[in-house]
Amino acid sequence: MHQINLKEAETRLAELIEEAAGGEEVVIIRSDGKSFKIVPLGTIEAIPKFGSAKGIVKMSDDFDAPLAK
Repeated sequence: MHQINLKEAETRLAELIEEAAGGEEVVIIRSDGKSFKIVPLGTIEAIPKFGSAKGIVKMSDDFDAPLAK
């Protein structure tokens, strides 16, 4: 477990996040004694929004025409 005070954590945030991502437990301690833990939440997958491909995807005019046998 890695403990660090808030002032130092402010300047080393990116480094502390990398440590937490690597499995290290990182605890930030505020001047009033309260502590906070940085933990990885995992990967968040983007969910496409309806209409987000507008203008990117093109279909031919005969897209829904019957197929030749």
